[in-house]
Amino acid sequence: MNAAFPHLSSFAAKAGDMLGPKGWTTLADDLEPWLTDWRGRYTGKALGLASPASTQEVAAFVKLCAEYDVPIVPQGGNSGMAGGATPDESGASVLLSMRRMNAIRSLDAGAGQAVCEAGVILQTFHEAAEEADLRFPLTLGGKGSATIGGLISTNAGGTQVLRHGTMRAQVLGIEAVLADGSIFNALTVLKKDNRGFDLKQLLIGSEGTLGIVTAATLRLLPAPRARATAWVGLGALPDARTLLRRIDRALGETLEGFEIIPDHCLDSVLAHLPDARSPLQNRHAWNALIECVAVEGDDAALRDGLEEALAQAVQDGLIEDGVIAANERQAEDFWTLRDSISAAERALGPAMQHDISVPVEKMPEFILEASPAIESEFKGSRAVAFGHLGDGNVHFHVLAPSGAVPGQWEESEGKKVSARVYDLVTRWGGSISAEHGIGQMKVGDLHRLSDPVALGIMASVKDALDPKGLLNPGKLLAK
Repeated sequence: MNAAFPHLSSFAAKAGDMLGPKGWTTLADDLEPWLTDWRGRYTGKALGLASPASTQEVAAFVKLCAEYDVPIVPQGGNSGMAGGATPDESGASVLLSMRRMNAIRSLDAGAGQAVCEAGVILQTFHEAAEEADLRFPLTLGGKGSATIGGLISTNAGGTQVLRHGTMRAQVLGIEAVLADGSIFNALTVLKKDNRGFDLKQLLIGSEGTLGIVTAATLRLLPAPRARATAWVGLGALPDARTLLRRIDRALGETLEGFEIIPDHCLDSVLAHLPDARSPLQNRHAWNALIECVAVEGDDAALRDGLEEALAQAVQDGLIEDGVIAANERQAEDFWTLRDSISAAERALGPAMQHDISVPVEKMPEFILEASPAIESEFKGSRAVAFGHLGDGNVHFHVLAPSGAVPGQWEESEGKKVSARVYDLVTRWGGSISAEHGIGQMKVGDLHRLSDPVALGIMASVKDALDPKGLLNPGKLLAK
């Protein structure tokens, strides 16, 4: 127990009695792995770690926290990118881990629905859907650690948003515990329901500041029968946008992913993964990873359609080279290159990572203007942009100059870099957070750049649902 809060010894004793040894710990060794965010930028302290095994235990624990005015920091896979699941340094809050709530309560193949608890790992859910000849149409590089609750709380995106939308589009129903310990149960799916506000949508993307998601009803789609994956090299970024539109027209609803990868990112991955190989013989300023899937037909027919579209693009001088994956293994190798970019870039040294969006039709011009502007203003830095061109969301990373000291650069020059990037994004009519949330990293910029009317509405909702400000304080709304 933190010596600064001796009056909470009664709280800790009651938490231990309520949750048992598997559900409550104050041991430093148990807490330590969960006190630092995935990027290593934020480290905090906590009174203890609660790991309830049911919604009822979550509700009872939250009610106990409300009684003692103990702040709660919910945590899923601890793989967030904005410090949204890390406590502050005061040591006054408790971590609430959802990892023990990892059951898939039901899976109805006929209805195309499943009820998952918040601690279910995304990859585990993918595998369960595949066993039922279905699929969950949202994936991302961190699928082996990201949890359903965390994905809902941050309204996560990923590589299939182009066709299927963000997590918000996948959630059909929700169960959550509110700040007073009451349980909001809206897991039942209704096609039509006009009984006032759609409260589940309010909770999605709220980053644990309005309620703690304990379970959700998620939509499932038929498993694809055909897949065609291509890697193409381009000489100019605007050509990628033109190619995106062509492929979309040619192959219609089969186009699910369109990722852009600059040569610098490919170089970083190839250096990071010793066994990786470049898909193309020659190097290109920009690369695009294209994924098409169909629920009917076969691979050959879909590949033929993609090959025809790419051949025409080569003939028109739109792309410089390209290859279509010959099999599933090669397609997965392409995606491994894409999914390894963040880890490869992190291995290079300090960097400021920005998850931003601008309108799709403006994204190439934004990147081509913003990158040299940042590099000119911050000498020695390197700006790289990669990601989901198809939905106007890219990861805009700014690498520190050679010799920069990790930790120091991010807190000094790095913060100025981020402020400048967000200024540019706002000027282009974009968002400073496309899919990773605000967390604690972007709170200041959100309040600096957002519409004050919108901020006021969000603050009013927060005050109404969490009047004591106990749910994930310091995140999103900084209260």
